[in-house]
Order: sequence, then C-alpha cells, then structure tokens
Amino acid sequence: MYRNAINTLIQWKLGKKRKPLILLGARQVGKTWLMKEFGSAEYKQMVYVNFEEETKLQDLFLSDFNISRIITALQAFVGFVIEPAETLIVFDEIQSAPKGITSLKYFCENAPQYHVIASDSLLGMALHQKVSLRSWQKKTENLFTEL
Repeated sequence: MYRNAINTLIQWKLGKKRKPLILLGARQVGKTWLMKEFGSAEYKQMVYVNFEEETKLQDLFLSDFNISRIITALQAFVGFVIEPAETLIVFDEIQSAPKGITSLKYFCENAPQYHVIASDSLLGMALHQKVSLRSWQKKTENLFTEL
C-alpha cells in the first residue's frame, strides 16, 4: 500500500499536465503522513499548512485568489522562498479555510508551476455548509487530480 501510494504521487509530480491534487478520506487514515512523507522524500523543501491548527492562515483566500499574494504570505509564514519545481505546498484540512478549495482552481489555471496537494476529511466537508465538493467538482471538471 505504501509503495502504491508513493508511486502514484511520484507519477503526479512528474506529470506534464499536473493539477492540484486533493486527497479525500476519513480522519485518521494517513493522509497527512502520506503527504509529509512524499514531500520530504521527493522535494527540496515543503510548505505545510494545517488550516485547523494555523487559524491565522484560515483567511488566506478570503480577499482574493491572487497567487502571487498567496505565495508571498506562505513564504512569510515558512521563512523561505518557494521554488515552484522544488517546493511541495501542502494544504492540510483545507475545508477549514474558507474558499480554500476554490483557491486550488486558481493554482491550476494561473500558476500550474506550483506543486500543490490538499487534504480534506470527508467529515469536514459534510459539516461545511457553504461548499459541496462533489457539486463544485462537476462545475470545475478537469481542474484537479484525485487519488
């Protein structure tokens, strides 16, 4: 199982038309571990944001979806420059950030050079009343990769 998941993520990384990746699953099934393991093994550096823990960053996507502004804010948070091909950006528990899932559309359309993985607990999405991921996915078909 470990090798299958890591190999799938490596194929995603190497893909020419890579899109943001969303890992969906119940709580406590290993999504966070998998993203961190992949990031530390396959990238020079990793930006890890858990939106449940980093409440100051929960408003990151509220004002606009300007990727330059978002990247600048993330760089200030982690204290290093984000290099598109060398840095994995991990948005853990993205459902806790208003408009977080929507921001992935703008990474795909306006900044595909960034490697972005997001995780979402299915419980979190069920409780989030303003966003229905399944209906939103139908409207934005072909913007994301799902494992």
